[in-house]
Amino acid sequence: MNEFNNQLEVNDKKTVKREILEWVVSILVAVVLALVIRQFVFTVVRVDGESMVPTLHHNDRLIVWRLGYTPQNGDIIVLHQAGHQPYIKRIIANEGQTVDIDFETSTVYVDGVALKEDYIADLTKVRGNVNFPVTVGEDEVFVLGDNRNNSRDSRFSDVACVDYDDILGKAVLRFLPFSDIRVF
Repeated sequence: MNEFNNQLEVNDKKTVKREILEWVVSILVAVVLALVIRQFVFTVVRVDGESMVPTLHHNDRLIVWRLGYTPQNGDIIVLHQAGHQPYIKRIIANEGQTVDIDFETSTVYVDGVALKEDYIADLTKVRGNVNFPVTVGEDEVFVLGDNRNNSRDSRFSDVACVDYDDILGKAVLRFLPFSDIRVF
């Protein structure tokens, strides 16, 4: 009988060890999957600042799609350039396009066509330090904030045209605050 009890204790210990090992492996797989998804598929970003008002507000939370994203005019993107915090801006022009801004009328032109910008907070008065017109280089985009007079964007030489490699992804959903859930 003693031998039987000893065998039960050994089996119980093996079962407990196996159970712990299964939990550890499951947790490791979940962590690795979460990191892969966050790095390559989508990520969550918090809006910091007022440069995208009225479209986005400080502390809004966004889901940003990364997988297979190709920059398109009008997209709201998150970008990260060396030495800067991540920016959230709107793509105004893509590679090969020419941007000009008439600061007297606050009109933005892409390839000579005036943009209809019903999403901006106010007329564009802040000039920045970039000389217009600007032709967007290969694998680059020209970005502006929707709150043009309170936005650090492609009008400034420290941001300038943004390289595709600096784009983290496209904002696809604002999920917080719940009262303002919106798909972009």
